[in-house]
Amino acid sequence: MASNLKGKRTAPSSQTSSKKRKLNDGKQKNMKASKGKGKDKEPKKEKLADRGKIPIPDFDDVDVEVSDQDIAVLEEFGGAASFLNRLDRNGIMQSKKEMQRLHELTKPVRKTEVHDDLPSIDSHDEDGDSWSSNMEDDATDMSGDEDFSDDDAFSDASDDSDKEMPYETIPRKQRADSSEPTEVQRLPIKLANGKILQTGTKPMTTATKTRRREDAEEPEDSESEEEEEAPRRVEDVATGARFGRPAVVDVLQTKSRKARVEMAKEQIATICQDILADPENSLGLLRRLHTFALQTVTTPANPEPVPNDPIIRKLAVLSQLAIFKDIIPGYRIRALTEAEKAEKVSQIVARTRDWEQGLVTVYQSYLRLLEKELKSRGELADIALHCMCTLLTEVTHFNFRVNLMTCIVTRLSKKSWDKTSELCFKSLVDVFRADLTGEASLEVVRLINRMVRERHFKVHPNVLSCLLHLRLRTELGVRASSTHADKPEQRQQRQPRHMKAKKPEQVHLSKKAKKAYKEQKEIDKELREAGAEVDKEERKTIQTETLKLLFALYFRILKNPTPTPLLPAALSGISRFAHLVNIDFFKDLMNVLKDLIAMEEEFASESAAELESTTGSASAFHQAIARQLMCIVTAFELLSGQGEALNMDLSDFIKRLYAMLLPLSFSSEIDAHSSVSPPSTLGTTGPDHPSQSSSSLSATSSTVTDILFRALNLIFFSRTFGTSAPPWRSAAFGKRLLMASLHWPSPAALRALDFVSSLVAKDPKLEAMLSTEDRIFNGVYRPDVDDPQLCHPFESSFWELHALHTQHWDPRVRAEAGKLLNFKS
Repeated sequence: MASNLKGKRTAPSSQTSSKKRKLNDGKQKNMKASKGKGKDKEPKKEKLADRGKIPIPDFDDVDVEVSDQDIAVLEEFGGAASFLNRLDRNGIMQSKKEMQRLHELTKPVRKTEVHDDLPSIDSHDEDGDSWSSNMEDDATDMSGDEDFSDDDAFSDASDDSDKEMPYETIPRKQRADSSEPTEVQRLPIKLANGKILQTGTKPMTTATKTRRREDAEEPEDSESEEEEEAPRRVEDVATGARFGRPAVVDVLQTKSRKARVEMAKEQIATICQDILADPENSLGLLRRLHTFALQTVTTPANPEPVPNDPIIRKLAVLSQLAIFKDIIPGYRIRALTEAEKAEKVSQIVARTRDWEQGLVTVYQSYLRLLEKELKSRGELADIALHCMCTLLTEVTHFNFRVNLMTCIVTRLSKKSWDKTSELCFKSLVDVFRADLTGEASLEVVRLINRMVRERHFKVHPNVLSCLLHLRLRTELGVRASSTHADKPEQRQQRQPRHMKAKKPEQVHLSKKAKKAYKEQKEIDKELREAGAEVDKEERKTIQTETLKLLFALYFRILKNPTPTPLLPAALSGISRFAHLVNIDFFKDLMNVLKDLIAMEEEFASESAAELESTTGSASAFHQAIARQLMCIVTAFELLSGQGEALNMDLSDFIKRLYAMLLPLSFSSEIDAHSSVSPPSTLGTTGPDHPSQSSSSLSATSSTVTDILFRALNLIFFSRTFGTSAPPWRSAAFGKRLLMASLHWPSPAALRALDFVSSLVAKDPKLEAMLSTEDRIFNGVYRPDVDDPQLCHPFESSFWELHALHTQHWDPRVRAEAGKLLNFKS
């Protein structure tokens, strides 16, 4: 029971009594009955479409909730909706039925034609029949007329809306087609006397007619296409006819070469003048000048490439070189970061940035053109190399410096040596000499180091000779003194050992003072950058890195298993920068030099055996002797600087030099230039200059004689070894030099006599050898022994001086020998 009641709805509670409920129910039933009867009698509601006007609902009395967003939109765009107040309310309220009724009222009325039986006015028929009146006929006619008139009136009334008006029956006016020509005029011919002869006409083909009709039907399309093509034909500043100048293509297409070159000259000159007058507003002119240097020129108006004249290209390339030398700023232009591009700057700064970025772009295009010409080895290869070398020396600080250095160093990576190689060599030397910070020198040394390794030492020795002009020696300090290995520092007062060194008192700074000090340091740093001052610490770091690469290259050449042509240049470099070599490498270097001397000695002995057979072996012997001399000079140079602190025996090098004097006496090329140093460096050395620096060998000597006497000066007249030379060593070398001077040419003989006179002046014991009187000796002189200590030089005399004084063909040699014979201390 309870389950059945769960789904039922409970009845509403009644608060009135049962009698009242019954009465109320009765009334409600009567009211429903009366309403039902009234519905049957009431007429149906009229549809809105059948009414004449449909009222517009009015919302004035209704409360409509409007959001804040709607109010904001209304305030913002309310002015655009004001046209709604000016609309015609009556016209909007008209229903469709009312609109149709009004349309019928305003529709134009077509008048019907009235048909009568009267004759026309033009008829002059006076027949009697026409005037007679027969009633029957008239009746029948009238009845017939009535019927006809009724039908006619009905038809007119029914066809009133469908009948066409007169203007509707008129055919539509079409475009008057011009009479299509059937013939086409032929092209005229110009006769030899200058008269023009017409050749008549020819019939037009159907294809031509069809094409003309299509062109006439699509005029709008052609106009739109022309409008689209119009902006493409806008001539560029770099190639078009701008600034009152003819287009570049028009100049290059001139038939006469003389006129073409003259026009190009004039335009290039005016462009250069305008660029120099206002560089910051001449980027377009820079691009136009670069266009004249291209091999082929293409423009939007002329897509086909137009070949350029080589003379015009040369003029344009050299003109760009002069322009860039003048307008390139004195600082390096870097690319802008994203943050710098996004920030707002003044108009002047923005204009300067645009000019700088445009200048770098044009300069890069110019360098790419030069590199392309240099690699292709075309007509402009030499000019391109000249421009690159000039830019490297003149604007070393500017962008793309490494690219220029790479091209120049690549040009030097060959075994031959010509004018272009000499040009590149001089450019690198100029860069080294003008480099204040050391960055450019470091980049060049790095490139040369890599190039030599990749070429496996198969390059010309003069390539390494340019490294002798590095400013490492002057910037990192002069050679150490004879008493100190390093630079002398200020001596501080020594304190007793039991007393601890006092630490410097630290100044206490407040937070405000620390902040001010930090800001001042930043300001000082910016001022140093603005003043372009060279930071000594940074320069020292850069030059130390350069020195590491330099000696790594030299040591790699020395450690090579087989001697290379670069060995003399490497030895020259080591002897020049010997004061900068780390003292830890000295022992290893000495062992390497001894091995090299032994290797070259074997090679020289083999070459001497073949000396009589071929002429090529003579030059090989000459080069082997020169390399041995260079090893000896390098050993003594190393120990004359920081190596003074080391107690190393160099007697092996002295013995080898003494043994080389006799073979050198038979050398016919002793005064010939060797490959030890570049041909452009000439000079002499002698015993009168014992304090000559180590650069005298590498920078001035170029013959075997120069290297020989440089080694002798280091042994007998240097501060380190000259004071410790015993008399028997001086006598042995003097005796063998005089023996060799009997066979040497006059310049070498004069230098030998000068050196022997210096030895006699230095050691008085040698004066006894000038006399040829009989005296008692303790032994026999051994000229065949290659050890100066065992040859007994004091058991002989300088009898060679008498032969030179009496029998030599050169009067200068005779005079010098006579002076030495009459020498008195």
